[in-house]
Amino acid sequence: MTSLEARFTDDLLSNRSNRALLERWHRLALPDAWLVAGCLFQTVWNRRAGLPAEAQIKDHDLFYFDPADTSEAAERRTQARVDAAVADLGVPVEAKNQARVHLWYEGWFGFPYPPLAGSRDGIDRFLVRATCVGVRPRGEGIADGLEVYAPHGLEALYEGRLAPNPRTDHRPLFERKVASYRERWPWLTVEGAVERSPLHNTSAPHSSG
Repeated sequence: MTSLEARFTDDLLSNRSNRALLERWHRLALPDAWLVAGCLFQTVWNRRAGLPAEAQIKDHDLFYFDPADTSEAAERRTQARVDAAVADLGVPVEAKNQARVHLWYEGWFGFPYPPLAGSRDGIDRFLVRATCVGVRPRGEGIADGLEVYAPHGLEALYEGRLAPNPRTDHRPLFERKVASYRERWPWLTVEGAVERSPLHNTSAPHSSG
């Protein structure tokens, strides 16, 4: 683990909800599961801004990968099981099967999306490069340490530099996402020119906060 990854794990664990979710990871028992997105990188931004670690974070996203059953009904059953395991935390936790994202993404967002081979493929495709991050315990809980997945590194995240992801260059969605982030953390900067185009639906069950 690099020094920046160690700092990242320390920061994300300062968020009590993140810590609680990761401490009860073994109860969730989800295949290829990762805690991802806003609850991680927004905790980092909160700490930089001098805010409480949990401030302004809308939800906590769990990715898992179950190609054996890609039905919406199966995902709802998984969500119900997760809800029961984390009900006492008092925060929204959304569990999304990455094996079925390609079945609904284009209908919801208006852009094609390929079938994925695993949960990390989903992390790879977040709209903003710096936000492509995920963590999971190396064992049954955080006592065994955390595995960090950050395909583009963590430097841009800590520097607050937001750039579109070439793997998912859905520019209208990127614009809306970045605008939402900068409303909450105004010091964030956008790299490169952002072209204007009609906005598609962005309030879907698969997002990075």
